Amino acid sequence: MEEPSVLDLLKSKLRFRKTGQAVPVPPGAEEYPEPSPRRGVGIGRLPWRSLGALALALIAQVSWEPPTRSVWTGVAFYIAAFGLLIGAFIHREWTLAEPESGQTVSQDTLHIRLAPLLAGTLFAIAAFVLFGGNKFTPANLTLWLAALSCFAWAFWKHEPAAEPSWMRLRAFLGREQWSLNISRWTLIVLVAIGIVLFFRLSDLAGTPLEAFSDHAEKILDIYDIMQGQTHIFFPRNTGREALQMYWTLLVAKVFATGLSFFSLKLGAALLGLLTLPYMYLLGKEIGGRRVALLALLITGIAYWPNVISRVGLRFPLYPLFVAPTLYYLIRGLRNRNRNDFILAGIFLGIGLHGYSPIRILPFVVVIAVGIYLLHRQSKGIRQQAVAWLAVLASMSLAFFLPLLRYWIEAPGEFTYRTLTRISTTETALPGPWWQVFFSNLWNGLRMFNWDNGEIWVHSVTHRPALDVVSAAFFLLGVVLLLARYIQKRNWLDLFLLLSIPLLQLPSTLSLAFPQENPALNRAAGAFVPAFLVVALAFDGLWTGLRSALDRRAGRAFITGLFVFLFGWSGMQNYGLVFHQYRTQIEASVLNTSEMGQVVEQFQQTYGTSETVWIVPYPYWVDTRLPAIWAGIPNRDMALWPDRLADSLSWSGPKLFIVKLDDQSTLDALQGLYPHGSTSRYEARTDNFDFMLFFVPADD
Repeated sequence: MEEPSVLDLLKSKLRFRKTGQAVPVPPGAEEYPEPSPRRGVGIGRLPWRSLGALALALIAQVSWEPPTRSVWTGVAFYIAAFGLLIGAFIHREWTLAEPESGQTVSQDTLHIRLAPLLAGTLFAIAAFVLFGGNKFTPANLTLWLAALSCFAWAFWKHEPAAEPSWMRLRAFLGREQWSLNISRWTLIVLVAIGIVLFFRLSDLAGTPLEAFSDHAEKILDIYDIMQGQTHIFFPRNTGREALQMYWTLLVAKVFATGLSFFSLKLGAALLGLLTLPYMYLLGKEIGGRRVALLALLITGIAYWPNVISRVGLRFPLYPLFVAPTLYYLIRGLRNRNRNDFILAGIFLGIGLHGYSPIRILPFVVVIAVGIYLLHRQSKGIRQQAVAWLAVLASMSLAFFLPLLRYWIEAPGEFTYRTLTRISTTETALPGPWWQVFFSNLWNGLRMFNWDNGEIWVHSVTHRPALDVVSAAFFLLGVVLLLARYIQKRNWLDLFLLLSIPLLQLPSTLSLAFPQENPALNRAAGAFVPAFLVVALAFDGLWTGLRSALDRRAGRAFITGLFVFLFGWSGMQNYGLVFHQYRTQIEASVLNTSEMGQVVEQFQQTYGTSETVWIVPYPYWVDTRLPAIWAGIPNRDMALWPDRLADSLSWSGPKLFIVKLDDQSTLDALQGLYPHGSTSRYEARTDNFDFMLFFVPADD
């Protein structure tokens, strides 16, 4: 038998296995077992470019943290970080997760059921007529819901299924034994959800502690609903869409919290939480389940979405409907499935009843489809994509129908708030519109890493909108997405990047009041793609490190690194919300809750609150708020200084709440009530004390 050569032995060592079958070797050659691959941690394998880029980016972002920050130090370190990052990308040390390939879906023949489409059109016309007068009624609601059902049935594409859903459900419920299997991944997700719930719901009653005038307006709107004023659009306070009012009323009933500031905060916090499942789904859609988990966790603990969800106003409604609309739109384009476009249209249409900045979202949807059509991924289905966009628009228009009727009836009221910001309706522009716009655009783009504005109601002023870790990963992720787009020309990479400034437009278009830009509330929709970029960058680093480092030592190093990064991020976000933001609000918002406690105590002692008044003073308290705190949502407790004598017609004990330095009012009250007594209420916050003037029953 011929003895094997050295070349034969070398070939046996270097053979590649495409399957689990053995590869034949020359006769007589000894088949040595292949050693398991071992990756070293030496300088040749150490992903030093990725780690260096991360370290430099973190140093750069730390240098941009207030109160002491250096612009050029951060710029220099970020430039160095980007240089290393490009090297890491080229050498595949740091790569981004790829979107999953589209599922096989049957060709869409664009068939529409004409009978339900015709019926839905007739129902919609009838509902449109009955929506006149800015009221929801049983009649127009019934017709509207019938129209929506018919349109959905007309457009819905029924896919053949192996077994109907109702049969699978019946089979499941008919089992004699049920088992519950919890995987390690499920436990990780549950832990992440627990962390998010802690950040979002902890100390909801105390952070923020005090209400302000916008909350009084909301409580009065909800009170109007309880009195039968079921508005489509609430005209009070320059006009508001209706969704928050009806949602808060539901929350107040379910949780028995009444018409209160806490009901507003609880309702808004729940809306913020409802955004997170779609952040998970979006992450999974663009990068897999690990990106999904990272997107959920990063968004859940971040200071920006947490604060706007705690204020108790409509702010979280913007990202709440941006997330599902983008999810179904992106999934529909990937899977080429008409039904996803229907769902996107439904969420877009409902969202238009939420918070006015979402009016930019229809334009973002059109731009997304336009970007898709310009790329090779749309080859062969461009005509269908345009048809799907028309279906999406039709469904969203059907849901928008009540507001459309109000818009036609009262165009000035419907667009007033928007026009006062983008035009000269309320004040002259501070400069040429294009100069103001590009200045606003620049300020908006740098809000993530430099300055999120001066609006203390919903932000820690003049600091980055993101924490140090997320901000660094955000810029690194932007660079990686740009690099991958240049390399692969995937439409989704370009759209993710462009969607951020597009969704910021409600803030950057504040041309008449540029000092209101950037605004975390009006730009809130932008955090949806922004945190997806952060999650993609996190996942890319994880993947690169896992592929480069030794299995044992590398796993310990990677775990320690990511625990450190998330620990740093969590601690900073916690401090921003529960210390800095809370302290800022307590120092800025007057203590109407303490006045409400005084009113409530007087009512419990004397059986009435009708003889308690607050004497207004310029730039002092909203005199409706103490009544709301005391459980009286429909009373303004103001008694103006020139009307103090009107109180003489009331009998029984009386109480006047007066600003601390309003001596003229105290003198006038002493003249009216010689036996009255004055005391000072010591507030929990410095400089917020107020005076109480008590009149006994026999005076």
